[in-house]
Amino acid sequence: MANVKVFNMSGSEVGTIDLKDEIFAVEVNEHVLHQAVVQYLANQRQGTKSAKTRAEVRGGGRKPWRQKSTGRARQGSIRAPQWTGGGVVFAPKPRDFSFKLNKKVKRLALKSALTSKVNENKFIVMDELKLDEIKTKKMKNVLDNIKVGKALIVVEDGNKNVVLSARNIADVKTAGVNTINVYDILKYDTFVVTKEAVAKIEEVYA
Repeated sequence: MANVKVFNMSGSEVGTIDLKDEIFAVEVNEHVLHQAVVQYLANQRQGTKSAKTRAEVRGGGRKPWRQKSTGRARQGSIRAPQWTGGGVVFAPKPRDFSFKLNKKVKRLALKSALTSKVNENKFIVMDELKLDEIKTKKMKNVLDNIKVGKALIVVEDGNKNVVLSARNIADVKTAGVNTINVYDILKYDTFVVTKEAVAKIEEVYA
């Protein structure tokens, strides 16, 4: 069973916590991690790009000049792709880039990502993370105390002050237990989580 240190908001070690092996000590599957990241990025795409083909561009109904005896190359339309203002050969059209992954695959990817952070000693557990007011400076001080820069902070639901205090700090993102994803876990250097959130993660993803 993985055992990690627990810190308070001052950066002092106040104990340790045991993490469930079935979530935080699985065999890291890089292929599944790759699939999860590709799916996340694909699902973020709007797919709204569009351009006109030669059939959709206005004009070009008349042959610009006769077929022979002009000394110029034969042309059938001024809206052919080689003409300025002509259509696009393989014009992009609106489409849905999203695709689905099996639940078991997504869950394995999440466990692999969490395990990788534990293995790299980039998994920091806080005994609590609460602010009495919305203050970016106070949140920055907490991160400085635990020596964290680029971080994903996972807090329990309803911790509004922490979420609003952290949203204006560069390279810091907050998330709830139910909204964490593989892409964010891998993107941010450090995974910061409260003891309460750890318990919920073990409850939800066990």
